[in-house]
Amino acid sequence: MRCAVLGRPVAHSLSPVMHRAAYLELGVDWDYEAIDLGEDELGTFLDGLDETWRGLSVTAPLKRPLVALLDDVSEDVELLGVANTVILGEERIGHNTDVSGGLNALREAGIDDVVSARILGGGATAASMTLTLSRLGVRRLEVAVRDPARAGEVVEVARRCGMAVEVTSLTDHDHGVVDVLVSTVPAAVVDPFRAHQAEAVFDVVYDPWPTALAAEGEARGIPVVNGLDLLAHQAALQVHLMTGGTVRPSLLRGAAALELAAR
Repeated sequence: MRCAVLGRPVAHSLSPVMHRAAYLELGVDWDYEAIDLGEDELGTFLDGLDETWRGLSVTAPLKRPLVALLDDVSEDVELLGVANTVILGEERIGHNTDVSGGLNALREAGIDDVVSARILGGGATAASMTLTLSRLGVRRLEVAVRDPARAGEVVEVARRCGMAVEVTSLTDHDHGVVDVLVSTVPAAVVDPFRAHQAEAVFDVVYDPWPTALAAEGEARGIPVVNGLDLLAHQAALQVHLMTGGTVRPSLLRGAAALELAAR
């Protein structure tokens, strides 16, 4: 059977090393590759797949346009309009493993049953993390963005989840303390002292690591979750959806860390 990660650019993706490590652990003779693909090529690519193809991981910029090309989607994809996984068979079924992967990564770090959160950024990742936070128990959400007009998607998801939501400026640092701070923006634009305004930090960046925000959080002794934790947990869910087998996220995280160290 064949699987792949699609995106542009995609050469940097850690998905191949993680999924191949999973196949080795499960003892299955499957193939997983990275395929550079633009939005205008996606439909033709999907139509050309034969019965040897079982699953696809999908990254930027394809997570949104993919949804219109699927036969059915999970509840998370229906809510977010974003899919990062396709299971192939008689139909194309879309899933979003970022939501549950983020939840599992946070819980692994002992972060659960929290009430308040702040998200830095307003894109697709921020929307997925909003749904994740709702399942963690968050009921009060602040969305800090450079342009408030671009926070609409995250605000809509938050309201659908029953959260009280406030939009603030990313450059305004005069905020109260929240239970969880989630950064979905480049490390260079984040003031590390934002870590003083949270009881836990989730920075979706993983390379280079640690970011200034994460280092400040670790210095304070609060739980810190990184993008590699998210990648490993969401990939473990993808492996299960594609193969039916179960692998430890720590196995995939280790494979990805070794790959990063070798680059």
